[in-house]
Amino acid sequence: MAPDPAPSRPLPSEVSGYRILPISLPPLPTYPVSATHYLYLRPHEPKLPTPAAARSLFLVNVPFDSTELHLKRLLSVQLGLPSGRIEEVQLEENKRILGDTEASAVNPKQEKKGRKRKRSSDRVTIEELNGTALPATWDRELRTNGRTAIVVFVDRLSLEAAYKAAKKAQQSGTIPIWGEGMEGNVAPLGIARYLKHCKLQYPNRDQVLGAVNLYMTEFAAREAAQVRLQAHKRQVPDEDGFITVTRGGRTGPARQNAAPELALTQKNKQKGLEDFYRFQTREKKKAKAMELMRKFEGDKEKVQKMRERRGMFRVGPFRDCLSVQT
Repeated sequence: MAPDPAPSRPLPSEVSGYRILPISLPPLPTYPVSATHYLYLRPHEPKLPTPAAARSLFLVNVPFDSTELHLKRLLSVQLGLPSGRIEEVQLEENKRILGDTEASAVNPKQEKKGRKRKRSSDRVTIEELNGTALPATWDRELRTNGRTAIVVFVDRLSLEAAYKAAKKAQQSGTIPIWGEGMEGNVAPLGIARYLKHCKLQYPNRDQVLGAVNLYMTEFAAREAAQVRLQAHKRQVPDEDGFITVTRGGRTGPARQNAAPELALTQKNKQKGLEDFYRFQTREKKKAKAMELMRKFEGDKEKVQKMRERRGMFRVGPFRDCLSVQT
């Protein structure tokens, strides 16, 4: 006689402070069996508080095909709440995600490697230039299971209403159907997704050429600005009077008519730095003393010559008169 199956345990309402919200994943043509997926949610409490944290909901274990429309509809219409009360949905892959989830996803080995000095760190990549990316080859982004998301509501009351509605749905046994009523609003999955991907891999030539030209223009502008900045650092001293050593060759000589202006500007900027070091003060005092000695010797020679001229002027006429009388 076969043993009786063990009775199923009731679903707990919370796990480690997370409210459990079961959702039903609809059957697919390739796998016509529905499944139950469990979503965990709680009020968002990041390590570094943000202005939107008090009205945000933190979700864990979002489905792999989650989109902003899916989560907005799930936490509003499918829970019996009015739509339009959600301001923003931030998925984990997005760079704008808030709180401590982004910091926890950093690999310690990658962080250690990032401390090393890289010569290519100053190069500009395509992702850093806004509006210059090549056409996308996928019409919809998919994620791995177990990812997180942050749902920002318009106010604190809307957050509390959604949290209570999720608790009520879990206690009453109501299981929302994932993606219900969104047919035609999101890109389909399955074979249609890969057919679309195959088509997007060969975009229009004009579209690709426009993206490449825009990228090259932006890249050339940034490169020229970097060259001008390095040339400025090589020519103009900083606040302490030092010239910054940068990569690249020396700049050519200035034009003849611009050289005096540049020399005057440089001289005005270096005012007040003559006695910056102690040896400069000693050299300055020594040069001043030598200048005084030189002036003193010059004055002595002048006095001696004046005395000689004065003696010749007084003795000469009397000698002539004495010679006449005799």
